[in-house]
Amino acid sequence: MTDKTLAIVGARGYVGQELLRILRRHSGFELAWASSREKQGQPLSADVPGLAGDYVVVAPKQLTERSADVYVLALPNGLAAEWVAAIATLDPAAVVLDLSADYRFDADWTYGLTELRRSRLNGALRISNPGCYATAMQLALAPFQPLGISNIHCFGVSGYSGAGTRPSAHNNPRLLHDNLRAYGLVNHMHEREVSHQLQQPVYFMPSVAGFFRGIQMTVSCQLDQPLTLAEVNHQLERFYYAEARISTSASVPDISMVRNTADCCIGGAVLSNDGQRLVLVSVLDNLLKGAASQAIQNLNLACGFDEQDGLNND
Repeated sequence: MTDKTLAIVGARGYVGQELLRILRRHSGFELAWASSREKQGQPLSADVPGLAGDYVVVAPKQLTERSADVYVLALPNGLAAEWVAAIATLDPAAVVLDLSADYRFDADWTYGLTELRRSRLNGALRISNPGCYATAMQLALAPFQPLGISNIHCFGVSGYSGAGTRPSAHNNPRLLHDNLRAYGLVNHMHEREVSHQLQQPVYFMPSVAGFFRGIQMTVSCQLDQPLTLAEVNHQLERFYYAEARISTSASVPDISMVRNTADCCIGGAVLSNDGQRLVLVSVLDNLLKGAASQAIQNLNLACGFDEQDGLNND
């Protein structure tokens, strides 16, 4: 397979840094450039040992001099459109993956929840990466959707890296020490995202805690037909038995099981006495399976590489 050049727009953030680490060990993608205004001129190797080159500053109008086969947009919400337009003008056949929420509701883009959209990702040119919470919710719910579910409520706890690098009360370790901060309890972006994807209401309540990375998502839903716990676990295992990055657990999974990995673990299922209220837990690393490593899974499929290329730790 021919190597492809890949550019990262907005490489300074936590997810951008994870992308750089993955690219260092990827056999098919060659880093074209990584942009960061704050780190302009600094060597990439200062953050990712062994990675050649320096951080640069690139504007959309400069793409003719900085073209690539693949572009990853690691920008805050609302900033992708100018880049998408510039790339389309320069090279309509270039692959663009957007990590923000800007195109998650756009039917012209492929929604990149890898395990649930794999067939649509092969050869895709415009990919919208799911949100980290949204990934945890949907992976937990997906095995039971074909059976009929309703009354979906999700409670998620994230490490403070999910709040980004801009200082706030949600990523201040001092304020979060021995603490938990609820936020966005109504109409959260990921609530809307999952409701849109599942085509039914999903109620989501997030909190941020004093650890750095990882998500624990507790999902509660009503089953259309009663199940036994053995049937629930069988359905979960059968649905994901062939997935390299999804594991299942009879007990409640811990974030420590998946931290610093590209994996998600789902389990700890319990049922109400009537067998129709199901509660289970999913855990993943918000910076990897919730963002960077899922992006690479999607790009591997879009570009014809092995889906797992670059995802195993050094």
